[in-house]
Amino acid sequence: MDTLFTWLIAGSILGFFLVRYWRAHKRDMEKARESAERGALFSDGPKAQHPKIATDCCIGCGACVKACPEGDVLGLVDGKATIINGRKCIGHGLCAEECPVGAIVMVMAKPSSGADVPAISEEFETSVGNLFIVGELGGLALIKNAVNQGRDCVDVIAQRMGNLPPQPVEQGVLDVVIVGAGPAGISASLRAAERGLKALTLEREAVGGTVSKYPRQKLVMTSPVEFPLHGKFSKTALSKEDLLAFWEKIMQRTDLNIHTAEVVETVQKETNGLFRVRTAREEYKSRAVVLALGRAGTPRKLDVKGEELPHVLYRLIEADHYTDKNILVVGGGDSAIEAAMGLAHQPGNKVTLSYRKSEFSRLKDRNEKRIAENIRSGKVEVLYNSIPTEFRVGSVSIDVGGEVRELANDFVWIFAGGIPPTDFLRAAGVAFGATVAPEEKELLEKPA
Repeated sequence: MDTLFTWLIAGSILGFFLVRYWRAHKRDMEKARESAERGALFSDGPKAQHPKIATDCCIGCGACVKACPEGDVLGLVDGKATIINGRKCIGHGLCAEECPVGAIVMVMAKPSSGADVPAISEEFETSVGNLFIVGELGGLALIKNAVNQGRDCVDVIAQRMGNLPPQPVEQGVLDVVIVGAGPAGISASLRAAERGLKALTLEREAVGGTVSKYPRQKLVMTSPVEFPLHGKFSKTALSKEDLLAFWEKIMQRTDLNIHTAEVVETVQKETNGLFRVRTAREEYKSRAVVLALGRAGTPRKLDVKGEELPHVLYRLIEADHYTDKNILVVGGGDSAIEAAMGLAHQPGNKVTLSYRKSEFSRLKDRNEKRIAENIRSGKVEVLYNSIPTEFRVGSVSIDVGGEVRELANDFVWIFAGGIPPTDFLRAAGVAFGATVAPEEKELLEKPA
């Protein structure tokens, strides 16, 4: 009798925890389904690199879900890992690294969803032989990815040149011209020096690319990264200042040939296989070209009356330079959110955020939580379903759900994305539309 009683107690305790687990699992499953349905309303899926999951291999351990730093990109549905918010994926690849059974590989989006992304091979080569694209322009976010691509791309170039029969030295012909001195371009430049290639790097502004325009102390990397000729950073998290200080140190190297403030106008491949790279200053010949350009290009404008006024800006670098001001931020992406929050924390600022949709739908998980806190605390006022109609000195008109409001205003920041250098790429002969990587093909062809 005592034994039966003991078993009943043990069974009750076990049953209690099993019921709790089952209920929690069911809630998580329903939450994942709702997120997947909600995500489908805003996007037809990932636009660039993202995980591809072999559900027949997935064991439903959830390691990939926990590894993703962007929030609910992945979830468990019916015991299998599933992409539930593809629009939030920016290609960390940590999910693939953490999967214990190798059921995840990182692939590029289908061509139909990447029609505005240059078609590149797994070696980062475009439809034009020996013309390569690395970093953000190829559809990838993250500095870590850009650094790795810049390094690996130059390895491909060096290998190809090493396999060529000896050729006569041609006066003035470079091995590689690298266009852009951001993360990918710097990494490629360092690797070219390491591999003994005759290289030239051209940058339209200053070394640092888009990173140099980020707000002060913005966290730019949250996972280890390795630069050629330097090794891994000891820090696991790097700020804008950390990275720019490193690049300043790089600029002191005598084996790097970097020209700043030199804009590349055209890149053309000639019938002899050499590239002719023309800038506003000079013309260069090269056996290979690496385009390490940013995807944003020229800031996109709203075509609103008064947009040409000097207090209407498109980049925020130092938020603490603005205090006691009436500020309008236009946009609903991460850049707009981060700018609004940064400005709202400066003394005396009144910050209004104008967004054309009814809710935020494409924010990083941490930004989504932070802006919600800022709205609750009154630091940031958000006007959903709104669009500015006129900018004036001292005020701005905004259409909010059909009602025009007048707001006092000292500064406006517009974050409407950028116009990518599509015309420049097409003129160079680059085809568009992402290609399917061999890893994806192999994964898709696995037997059930």
